[in-house]
Amino acid sequence: MRSSLCRLAEASANIPFSLSQASAQLIPPIPLYRRLLRVHRYLADDMRFMGDSYVKSEFRLTRDTDNPLHIIAFLSQWKVYLDQIESSILADASASTTDPKGKGKASGAGVGVGSEMWRGRKLDTTEFEKMSAEQVGQLYELMHATKDVWKSTEELEAQAQAQEEEAEAVRNGSSLPDPFGTGSKSGKT
Repeated sequence: MRSSLCRLAEASANIPFSLSQASAQLIPPIPLYRRLLRVHRYLADDMRFMGDSYVKSEFRLTRDTDNPLHIIAFLSQWKVYLDQIESSILADASASTTDPKGKGKASGAGVGVGSEMWRGRKLDTTEFEKMSAEQVGQLYELMHATKDVWKSTEELEAQAQAQEEEAEAVRNGSSLPDPFGTGSKSGKT
């Protein structure tokens, strides 16, 4: 983003967009980028990696944008995201300090937001209706790509148990591993 656009963001930083989003005031791009990466330190490692790479690519892609409306919308939505994560971290910090047994979730970088704490939020129907067909398609692809990534502990335990049973069967020589994942565990070929 050009320096004039940075000044535009700085000039409008004191003006709230609406009463409902009064806390979503603009922050200039570079400080916003730094704060986003800094707040990602409190996420779980896999979420931090995904979040950092996404933030970096989005800021890189919009670096040459000249449309002030796109820039303001971009910066305001990232500010809303930053506020959500920061409020989650503060809530987690207050919960861990009030925990009488001292079992708060603290990581090496301070108060951590584990994968069981940070769940994000549901997509509003109004936001969904504003999306283009391409954006809906990308959201659908993302849903299917992440379906197997975030499993419950019961699903992970069942999967580990199944893998252990299959490995035991291979060691005993009663079956061969299925390299194609077709699900047939019957005998030797």
